[in-house]
Amino acid sequence: MYQQMIFVNLATNDLETSKKFFTELGYAINPQFTTDECACVVISDSIVAMLLTRKRYQDFTSKEIADSTTTSEVLLCLSAESRAEVDELVDKALAVGGSPAGETQDHGFMYGRSFQDPDGHTWEVAWMDPAAIQG
Repeated sequence: MYQQMIFVNLATNDLETSKKFFTELGYAINPQFTTDECACVVISDSIVAMLLTRKRYQDFTSKEIADSTTTSEVLLCLSAESRAEVDELVDKALAVGGSPAGETQDHGFMYGRSFQDPDGHTWEVAWMDPAAIQG
């Protein structure tokens, strides 16, 4: 069966800082799709973040590019296998240059935290109890 992928394209003010941030979180940069204007961050087999300089991002849109430090253009949410994995990834993001984004959400069966990357994009990390999903 075909595995559909998602390619999230994000404008960055400093490509090298963004690359360093995401590699320090443990993600790989795919050199085949990385240039001096963009970086291909492999988050999973089906999720890729394309980090684009603002100049390169503008090549794909006629709209004004949002200033993600003051405007919310998207909320990205990554799943986690456990509450501990949520904490591990968010704590690591905060330690390597990210900033807090919102309060911890703890509903017992669902747990999530969020952070902003160096460009202000909001990334949520969430765990949900599989038993709660089943019914």
